[in-house]
Amino acid sequence: MLPTIDWVDNEVVMVDQRKLPTREVYVRCKTATEVARAIKTMVIRGAPAIGVAAAMGIALEMRRSKATGTKQFTTEFQKACELLAGTRPTAVNLFWAIDRMRRVFSDTAHAGASVGELQARLAVEARAIHDEDVASCRAMGAHGATVVPNPARILTHCNAGALATAGYGTALGVIRGAVDAGIPVTVLADETRPFLQGARLTAWELVKDGIDTTVITDNMAGALMRQGLINFVVVGADRIAANGDVANKIGTYTVAILAREHGIPFYVAAPLSTIDLATADGAQIPIEERPIREVTHVGTTQVTPDGASIRNPAFDVTPHGLVSGIITERGIARAPYQASLRAFFAAPDAAPRP
Repeated sequence: MLPTIDWVDNEVVMVDQRKLPTREVYVRCKTATEVARAIKTMVIRGAPAIGVAAAMGIALEMRRSKATGTKQFTTEFQKACELLAGTRPTAVNLFWAIDRMRRVFSDTAHAGASVGELQARLAVEARAIHDEDVASCRAMGAHGATVVPNPARILTHCNAGALATAGYGTALGVIRGAVDAGIPVTVLADETRPFLQGARLTAWELVKDGIDTTVITDNMAGALMRQGLINFVVVGADRIAANGDVANKIGTYTVAILAREHGIPFYVAAPLSTIDLATADGAQIPIEERPIREVTHVGTTQVTPDGASIRNPAFDVTPHGLVSGIITERGIARAPYQASLRAFFAAPDAAPRP
């Protein structure tokens, strides 16, 4: 399993995903500010992964605190939470993890804990969020494998793998689960312009796993579907509304429309922490606008003329009617999603919500 993020010797260590696939470089963060910068600059990305990073960043910052009393410690804690919450707006896992850290802090403080006890409890919770994410991805993989065709010719968009989580992956976890179940799998990975997460990251992960992988440009998917070269689509998500609308990397909506046109199942894989029951539908999900240089340049090479207007929304919303099912660690939700998604949270062992 790829080492996406870990806490080692009071540092948050993460693989620099901007350097992949040609260089495997690790960034060591010693403060919440450094973790926040890593999230904003895409050193680490993927909704579950940035949630884990935020939790670890908060715990790391509070471990460094010199506060001698809980009043000052509480002020520092709130500042750390606000700093991490301001990094990226679309992925709900970020806010879920921060709210979970806030709940733990509040419960522990109300019990009369000392500064040292609060520091220790926050560190334990951050590690628990990390470990639970890996476990949920493996469970998703097992559930998802039950709907993968045999043999499978799978299209995926962006990177929803080990690099987007604490390990194993969501959409790529389903692919790994299918391989583990003995299903012959070939994968077509959309390059995913403009940040090329598919070409750089998804292909890198799957090649390392020995899974047959072909990178295609984003505008090839429809033609290959028509040729019968794709029989299953699985993607990840950054936020899923209560009605099943899915926010994911820009271009996902296009893939979903193409899949419907060609009669191909379109599945979304995401942990319960990505499901936002407080957001009624996709129209209410904030869409992050990224820097225009990601579009105007490929590496150091400029590919657009000076003076041209640029748009760079990082995500789009796929309406729930295009989604065959939402694969979670508790099973596969199907339409009507308003009921099936809520049912997962009604179970006694469901993930805690903000």
